[in-house]
Amino acid sequence: MQLRTRFLFAALGAVFATGAAQAADLTVSAASSLTNAFKELGQAFEAKHPDTKVVLNFAASDVLLRQIEQGAPTDVFASADQTAMNRAQEAKVIQPATRVNFAANALVLITPASGGVDIKGPGDLTAERVKRVAYGNPASVPVGRYTQAALEKLGLWAAVSAKGVPAQNVRQSLDYVARGEVEAGFVFATDAAIMPDKVKVVATVPTPQPITYPIALTTRDTNPQAAKAFVEYALSPQGQAILSRYGFQKP
Repeated sequence: MQLRTRFLFAALGAVFATGAAQAADLTVSAASSLTNAFKELGQAFEAKHPDTKVVLNFAASDVLLRQIEQGAPTDVFASADQTAMNRAQEAKVIQPATRVNFAANALVLITPASGGVDIKGPGDLTAERVKRVAYGNPASVPVGRYTQAALEKLGLWAAVSAKGVPAQNVRQSLDYVARGEVEAGFVFATDAAIMPDKVKVVATVPTPQPITYPIALTTRDTNPQAAKAFVEYALSPQGQAILSRYGFQKP
């Protein structure tokens, strides 16, 4: 009987220990373009908060929003544009008072680092020699929305989109260009910087709206103190220094 009791308490202890470990997890859903920077940011945050484990989830901002709306356990949402965060606010899945811009970026036109056709700017994409151009799907990917707006302002959207190869996220656009599957593509400057040996930036493309990244706490209240601390760390000098190393600018 005593042996059975000891086993029972041991089992209960394991359950509570597991629950405590899960409660200490902080889930951060972040735009694909933040992948490299947030991996380091998460590790640095854990070093300062050893009782918290940061679980990172990367995808296109709109995909992340759908996951959150469908109940995915997310404590912090970091989007690559204001549109996705506006939708999150309208859907009441974030806490508006916690919303803040923490980084900025730029849109660039890239081509394969070697070979390929001669392209010096967006205007060259209308040439017959250019057959395929990669960019994020504007319906679900922030970099695609920025690309469409920029090309519309230049009067090039109709011609370029006719050659378009829409991607599921910005990293897929980058891969298409790096592998030479398209003649050119549009990505964020920070994405181009991670493959300098495979892609080259031929032009920085002005966007009608600045490329700013908002971050906010979701309405999930599992680990609010850690979530608040993570956002504060992203805004801190240490967090901004990490983001800067990956090419992100101050908002």
